Amino acid sequence: MDFTFTEEQEQFAEAIRRFLMTEMTPELTRELWATESGRSDALWRQLADQGMAALMVPQEQGGLGLGEVEWAPLAQACGYFALPEPLLDTALVAAALLRDALPLVQDDAARDHCTTLLERIAGGHARVAVAHPHELLVADAHVADAILCEHEGAVHLLRRDQAVLTPRAGLDPSRRLFELAWTPSGDTQLISAAAAAAAGLWDGALNRGALGVAAQQLGLTQRMLDLAIDYSAQRKQFGKAIGTNQAVKHLLADVAIQLEFAKPVLHRAASALAQGLSQAGLHVSHARVAAARCAWSAARQAIQVHGAMGYTWELDLQIFTKRAWALAGSWGDRAFHKARLGAHILDGAHDIGAGATFA
Repeated sequence: MDFTFTEEQEQFAEAIRRFLMTEMTPELTRELWATESGRSDALWRQLADQGMAALMVPQEQGGLGLGEVEWAPLAQACGYFALPEPLLDTALVAAALLRDALPLVQDDAARDHCTTLLERIAGGHARVAVAHPHELLVADAHVADAILCEHEGAVHLLRRDQAVLTPRAGLDPSRRLFELAWTPSGDTQLISAAAAAAAGLWDGALNRGALGVAAQQLGLTQRMLDLAIDYSAQRKQFGKAIGTNQAVKHLLADVAIQLEFAKPVLHRAASALAQGLSQAGLHVSHARVAAARCAWSAARQAIQVHGAMGYTWELDLQIFTKRAWALAGSWGDRAFHKARLGAHILDGAHDIGAGATFA
């Protein structure tokens, strides 16, 4: 079985990386920190023009009709450049949730609303926030045109004015988090709890959200590693670059090895989700744990290489370390995903130990 990306997938991912390299600069990140919303409508429009908002939207609603496999390298690129826009929440999680919910919507008006919303997402005219039960705070609800909410298992679709938003401060200035207060009603309910559970809508949203976080963490790992390598080549002590010291080389080599081992785990998780495999959640949790370990190690070692300079506001490194730390608890923390892995490994149905590795 061939798990390599196709030429078209590679070309699309490379085009996005080149676009983000030009447009998503650390200077823009700092400019957005000083704005009220922290978001750029112009950048969102550009992202949509690149086709990123339409990726998961079905072709019937003007989208590309692609899936999680295509998102794996794109989300890594979003992490590498610390993209602040809610692209993954809207175009990966919300778009897929609306797509899967559409056949289950009974009310004609609600179905038309879902269809229109998908079309607007594909065209870059709508941002959608997701209030998942595993997420205590909702990201980017302040710029969302609609908010998908859970109440006792049912799926509700709110306008922004139907919820009271209370901002909550976070570690990363680029992440805008809000506590939601809203009242469920028949007008807001889109899918009943029984139908949502049968279709696995909220489980699917959790898995896609966690996949997006894992991919971003790997992108952040690569960026922090690159910054540390560059700094170690430029910073000199006793007349030679600190990167020539074996101790520094070993720190960065350990991160690079972890990253290379985590990448195929992420791609397997994306493939399992795209194929709808029953163990997709297990693979997503494996990717999430591996990626979180990579990002934590990269942040620690990059700051170690930079020394005291690594903690300063002026260095770009802090943009990426803060994002890595902030994402650690997003879409299920490390304990949650380790528990999912442990439940599978220790369920008594699988042989464990070195001799059973390839059984």
